[in-house]
Parts: sequence; C-alpha cells; structure tokens
Amino acid sequence: MAKLTLDNPTIPLDSTIIVTGANGLIASWVADKFLAAGYRVRGSVRSISRCSWMEPFFADRYGPGRFELVEVSNFAAPGAWDSAVKGVAGVAGIAGQAGADLEDIDAALDLETPFVLGLLNATKNEPSVQSLVFTSSAWAAWTPDPSKKVTLHEWSYNDDAVRVMRSDIPKEEKGLRGYMAFKSLLEQRIWEWVRTEKPSYRFNTILPETVFGPTLDPKNQGIQSTCGFVKNLREGVNLEMVSAVRAQRFIDTQDIALLYVAALTTPGVNGERLFAFGNKYSFHKVAQILQELEPERKIPDIKDDGWDENEVPNQRAEDLVRALKGQGWAALEESIADILGSIKKLES
Repeated sequence: MAKLTLDNPTIPLDSTIIVTGANGLIASWVADKFLAAGYRVRGSVRSISRCSWMEPFFADRYGPGRFELVEVSNFAAPGAWDSAVKGVAGVAGIAGQAGADLEDIDAALDLETPFVLGLLNATKNEPSVQSLVFTSSAWAAWTPDPSKKVTLHEWSYNDDAVRVMRSDIPKEEKGLRGYMAFKSLLEQRIWEWVRTEKPSYRFNTILPETVFGPTLDPKNQGIQSTCGFVKNLREGVNLEMVSAVRAQRFIDTQDIALLYVAALTTPGVNGERLFAFGNKYSFHKVAQILQELEPERKIPDIKDDGWDENEVPNQRAEDLVRALKGQGWAALEESIADILGSIKKLES
C-alpha cells in the first residue's frame, strides 16, 4: 500500500493508536491511514467474531502484527475502556450508539454520556495518551437548508434543533432534528468535561458532513451509511428517504480519514473543532453523475433542491488534509465514482 509521509508528527511513528468502532465506514479508513503512516492500530469493536476479517485484511496490506482487534461489547460498563486504551498514544473516538431517527434526546444523552465519559476518563488516567479526537457531526452545528444562507463559526451549535425538539411542534415536522439536537448537546457536554477536567493530552473534535467515497472492503462491510443512499438511488429503492436529504456538503471517506491522522499528529492542533465540510452536493446532482457514469442504466430523477450557499469554517480542516495528500477536498464526481466502484466490487 502507498506510504503516507508525516512531517514532524507529535506522536512518534510505531506508537499505537486506538480507533473505536473500527469496522465502520469512516473508522476502517482511519485505521488504514494510520497504518499507512507507520503506526500500529488497535481497533475496538463490539464483537471480534463478527469482525474477524479485519486482522488478516490489514496484515495483507501492512504486514502481520500491525493491527489488532479488542472487544468492547458494553461501551458504558464501568472500566470498559481501561484495558483497551492501555499503552496507546492516540485515540480516534469514532464509535457511537445513537441512530439518526431518535426522538427522545434526553434518553439518548442518558445512554451515550456514560460511554463517552467512560472513554474520556480512561484516557485521562492513561499516561501514554498524547492526543484524542472525538467525532461529533456537521449537524451538531447546523440544520441543512439551501433556502437559507447562514454563516457558521468554529463554535456554532445547532440551537435551533434543540429548540424545535423542546417545543410542541408535531413529531412528523421535527424530522431528523432529534439527532441534530442530540449531537449538539453531547458535543457541548464533552467540551465542558475538557474545560473542567483539563486532561494532559491534546483534544479536538471533528464534525463530519455527509460521507461519500470508496468503502475499504465492500465484500465484508457492504455499502454503509450515506454511501448506501447512493446505492439506493442507483437501484431506485427508498427514494423518498433519498429525496428528503437537503443540498449540503459532503466529505470523502479518505479525506476524513486523513483529517483524523492530521488532528492527532500535527503540531499545534489542539482545542479545535475541525469542520469536515468538503465540496457541495445534492442528490439531484448525484443522480446526474450516476447517469453519466452508467448511461446504459436508467437512474431515477431527483427533484432539484437548490445548492448550498452557506459560509462554513472548513479551511483549517482542508489545509490539514492538503498537507498530507497534496491537494484539497475530493470532487463530488470522484467520490461518487468511487462509491460506484465499491458497489461493483460488492456485486462481482
């Protein structure tokens, strides 16, 4: 595999990085990029038996003994993370439990907070930890709406989603704001913990937008998360859900993986919210790209939702990615072509 060269990393090469939820769409690429850079990776999963493909997969790419799995089946159990983080130098906290369709934000916070605090406290008590990145969400900062033009700042939070969820607005009108409000409130709780506990390690959050791009191993992972929306569009299924997604921005799977590497290892990156808001997209445009890629196939039409016009603080994140790969965010056409490539690998 192509080697990833880092310039003066704050974490020495050959150190161990733990990637939580390592079998996921984003996390598997994060593990891959750290391995490519010369680190060892410990991947936490809920079930080693269900993820048994991962160790031989990475051994084939980077040699034996570079990647190991650790099982954390109950995220919130007392001491669940103590042994998992033992001896690690960096933490890419990507795993989460909440689904996008949640309705009770307080119940979701009650479920997620013990898990997150358990991980944070375990890392605070582990002297080897030098840097931690926590995964938030673009929706923690805003609600996509191409009919409005807003300016986001580094510390913008989605107070509107919280207000809607606390209101008497009918449930069917709240849409995905439950998840948005949950991610906003959870991230604020985490930053409050950092300010109060003052851990010795560097701490940053990453706010991923819609994730497009290649799947690391389609045969074992399938087409996950929002890449699955592209698969559905191509196949003409669940189009109501696809059509409901507003025009916004996306982040490529490999770009966001590089951002985790940069956030954990680049000198001077500390106490920041990194907006993983890449280039713009709409599913109307995605449908056009798919049709161009497969002219022999009839791709369903998706109503034109307009185009995102918001100003977002994504330059810092793009600069960090550019420093590692030599160019900025991936183009939409490139990421959709890569999804199609992953789908065809799965079908072959």
